[in-house]
Amino acid sequence: MNYGMIIYLLGRIMEIVGLMMGFPLAVAIYYREPVGIWFLICGLPISVAGVLISRLYHPKKQDFYAREGFIVTALSWILLSVMGALPFFFSGEIPSYTDALFECISGFTTTGASIIPAVEELSHCINFWRCFIQLIGGMGVLVFMLALIPSTGGQDIYLMRAESPGPSVGKLAPKVRQTAYYLYAIYFALTGAEIICLKLAGAPLFDSMCTAFTTTSTGGFGVRNASLAAYSPSVQYVVATFLFFSGLNYNFFFLIYTKHIKEAFKEEEIRFYSGIFFLSVAAITLNLILKQHYAPEEAFRHGFFQVGSIMTTAGFSSIDFDSWPSFAREILILLMLVGGCAGSTCGGIKVSRILIYFKTVKKELSQLCHPRSVKVIMFDGKALPHGVLRSANIFLITYGSIFVASLLLVSLDNHDFTTNFTAVASALGNIGPGFSLVGPTQNFAFFSAPVKYVLMFDMLAGRLELFPLLVMLNPSTWRKR
Repeated sequence: MNYGMIIYLLGRIMEIVGLMMGFPLAVAIYYREPVGIWFLICGLPISVAGVLISRLYHPKKQDFYAREGFIVTALSWILLSVMGALPFFFSGEIPSYTDALFECISGFTTTGASIIPAVEELSHCINFWRCFIQLIGGMGVLVFMLALIPSTGGQDIYLMRAESPGPSVGKLAPKVRQTAYYLYAIYFALTGAEIICLKLAGAPLFDSMCTAFTTTSTGGFGVRNASLAAYSPSVQYVVATFLFFSGLNYNFFFLIYTKHIKEAFKEEEIRFYSGIFFLSVAAITLNLILKQHYAPEEAFRHGFFQVGSIMTTAGFSSIDFDSWPSFAREILILLMLVGGCAGSTCGGIKVSRILIYFKTVKKELSQLCHPRSVKVIMFDGKALPHGVLRSANIFLITYGSIFVASLLLVSLDNHDFTTNFTAVASALGNIGPGFSLVGPTQNFAFFSAPVKYVLMFDMLAGRLELFPLLVMLNPSTWRKR
């Protein structure tokens, strides 16, 4: 175990977090908000401490492998959350540190589950910080670090694989730093385009920036109590469209950028994601028209928006969808579990894994009928390696085990099953709202402190694809070999 390298990288993370607090400080200066001084009081010592740690512990030995990658990733996200919660707490706008930590973890993991009943009462700088940490957390702070500094002697891929969502992570370019650069270039381009579109659609500039931050990160924090229901239909259409784009694999955008357009649209995951997305929109639209007599445009708009919001695990709401017919609500619950594409900013199980599971079932059915046949599971025209299949199956078992354990622990608060089930699904899938007491017009403040910590663990586990946290908690990880 290369402890020196782990401490060094954690120091670099502290540097970045401290510098990040300069952005909400600038917002506080612009809006003349005294509470913004806490970003300076917290950010400066964090950044200085990070510089000192990274200088003192700069290791000569830079060997860095999967085990260290998992540990650095897990510890980095815990450290990010603990430090990022300080301005919330010291400013007094979230008086309880447990609640401040919950809000911060929900932000960095792009879950969007809030404990704040009235976000419009928050200062601009605090609201900006809530949304800004979702922007950074969406693509990953370690990926951001790799885009800025080559730090691990060519073994950066272990960090990227540990932090990035999806069953497998490859390179868009020969060098990991260049891959990280391309990822963030696409990410910021989408965010910038949405800011412009939202402003043209009539949203205020501050709202446009914060909403774009939490759309492309599929985070879901808003600056209005009514979420996106507070804005015009044109704003809702813009957000829904960018939510759909944000659920796509970033490899798709890279192929478009490099003019491999046919290859981009041939990807099975993209077609499967689009099929699930638009079939769900059509089904919900029809259900709302027939059962609740919505006007066709209104039914389509809210169906399009809520499918985009739930499937991409953003968690915005354009309406109280908890009051929808059972059929529409059940579709949304299923979409909570599915999530978006691998290599996007979405949570959930991921479309690629769902597709692999379907292909596995099809293969087994075929072999039951033809026992002597040899079947190979193909994905994008290539045979899937056994390791990928094994990893996908282990992920599902682990996901289900954590889900059940969390559900039992959350039920100790004695709330109804729908509340408990969708709260866990929301936290583990990084979605935000659920149904019943955690519906789109409610929040998570009523849970007891122990249950909030269970949900915080779920949010971190879901964002990091389960295994970095589990590896860190495994005693054998820390033994010398």
